[in-house]
Amino acid sequence: MTSAVSGTSSTTSSAAATTAASGGAAITSTGIGSGLDVTAIVSELTSAFGAGQQDQLTSQETSLDSQVSAFGTFTSSLDALQTALAAVYTTTTLAGFDATVGDTSIASASASSTAVAGTYSLAVQNLATSTTLTSAAVTNPTTTIGTGNLTINVGTASATIAISSSDNTLAGIAAAINGAANNPGVSASIITTTDGSRLVLTGTETGASNAVTVTESGGDGGLSALVYDPSDTTVTSTLTQSTAAADANFTINGYAATSANNSVTAAISGVTINLLSASASTTSTATPPVTTYTPTTLTIAPDTTTATTSINNFVSALNSTLSTIATLTDYDASTETAGALQGNATLQSFGNQLGEILDTVRSGTTGINSLSDLGITADANTGTYDSSASTLSSALTGSLSAVESLLGGTNGIATKINALVTQYTQAGGILASINDGLETGLTNVTTQQTQLNAELATYSATLTTQYNAMDTAVASLKETQTYLTAEFNASATSSSTSSLSSGTTST
Repeated sequence: MTSAVSGTSSTTSSAAATTAASGGAAITSTGIGSGLDVTAIVSELTSAFGAGQQDQLTSQETSLDSQVSAFGTFTSSLDALQTALAAVYTTTTLAGFDATVGDTSIASASASSTAVAGTYSLAVQNLATSTTLTSAAVTNPTTTIGTGNLTINVGTASATIAISSSDNTLAGIAAAINGAANNPGVSASIITTTDGSRLVLTGTETGASNAVTVTESGGDGGLSALVYDPSDTTVTSTLTQSTAAADANFTINGYAATSANNSVTAAISGVTINLLSASASTTSTATPPVTTYTPTTLTIAPDTTTATTSINNFVSALNSTLSTIATLTDYDASTETAGALQGNATLQSFGNQLGEILDTVRSGTTGINSLSDLGITADANTGTYDSSASTLSSALTGSLSAVESLLGGTNGIATKINALVTQYTQAGGILASINDGLETGLTNVTTQQTQLNAELATYSATLTTQYNAMDTAVASLKETQTYLTAEFNASATSSSTSSLSSGTTST
């Protein structure tokens, strides 16, 4: 019996040892030996270790990002302001004129900023025309005309077009003329009527100097049917001139004028007159008869609409910039929220300089001396500017040149504002330098964040190693405890069995 019990005890101990050994080999993740969540502990300790630096870096990055965004908003408002200024500080842009023709069937007109106000009398005797030559009728467009060379002259330009057997029909000749690379300025078309088909040559430019002549040479002689040269008495012209090239004839205030085309730019400074038709006329019965053309009026007047729009756009853009500065620099007591650039010296400096320019009052002049004379005044409550339509209209109507002088030119208010804005927005300017500094700051934060991440990774790895070592030690102690417990239990069981075998009982 004893040996049997001893054998059992040995087997149990061996099994316990095997189990402990097996348990030790099975520890593949942290916390198994100690029962602790080592991963969570290491994570929390690592976060706590880097919390101070992490908060500082996050705060710096948030602040820098906020400033970059704020300066971007400020820059956009300045860009919009500068766009509006362009139509104000350039006097030729601000100034505008309307050109009105009394009889719109006779002519239309437009005026540039260099025009001068005035009223003129306009009468048109005839429009400028281009040459139109027409051939005799043939059966149809495919009728053969002939081969050889056609020499076409338009004014001083000339081109010789070879006509071969492949294009010797009316249609072929028209195509050859239109397709010529050196076409001197004539288009060819075909009209077909009840009596047959005809070739029509039309000069592309009007004016007496652009008369068209056509001569032929070589070939089978058939091209003689397409000749027109009235200056050569030895040649019979076979084309009929239905319209001659002529200059336009008209009068301005009774004075005769001519133009090679119907868009006249040289008659009145800064004014383009588009002639549309001849004026109505009457012819006397005198000998010789005298034809009188009924004139119409051409009025050039200041265009205050353009100036009004430009100035109002400037005021709107100015107010937008002022509102942007206020939003970025102010403190909202109700929400306890500060603007992203509260107290920023750059915006304060810009605002101060802008205010000084806007408050400009010219001395030594009368009439238009300040923005208030244009109806543009600062609102004491909002800090932005209000505009009086009636005051601005009176100023523009009364003296557009004085308004131009106040806003534009070398010392104009708009000119000075534009120069100020340029200092800030130009490449390499104030805002570019500030943005470069902010971007450098963000780069530094990124570098520091990378360094902190590396430091925390090392710290985390060190803690993990230490906790794993502790966990392994605890696991080993538990194995020993398990083994010893098993041994003690086995010994106790063996002693009890031996007592029963010897007959010893307890009473």
